[in-house]
Amino acid sequence: MIVIRNKVLPFGRHYYAINLFGVLFAKGPVDAETMNHEKIHTAQMLELLVLFFYVWYLVEWLIKWAIYRDRYEAYRNISFEREAYVNDHNLLYLKKRRRFSFARYLRKRG
Repeated sequence: MIVIRNKVLPFGRHYYAINLFGVLFAKGPVDAETMNHEKIHTAQMLELLVLFFYVWYLVEWLIKWAIYRDRYEAYRNISFEREAYVNDHNLLYLKKRRRFSFARYLRKRG
């Protein structure tokens, strides 16, 4: 994964890194957990043929924003983010991960 350190992306004080089409933009050094988190997102993207990942991500975020009335809370409860945050500490997760595992996190709340 290509990592680009910069001071612009991602936007917002809560966010440290963003994976855009397999390229990681980070505001500083990237540790193993953050890299694993973003690699989980890359696996999710590939499963949904990239474009559908971003469409689903946006639609789910809008729905969660309407539910929680808080942008950050909505972000943290997106199924893709829930899967990545729960498993980013497990550096072997991607070796055993089943396809479409993010679907398990659709109904759960963080």
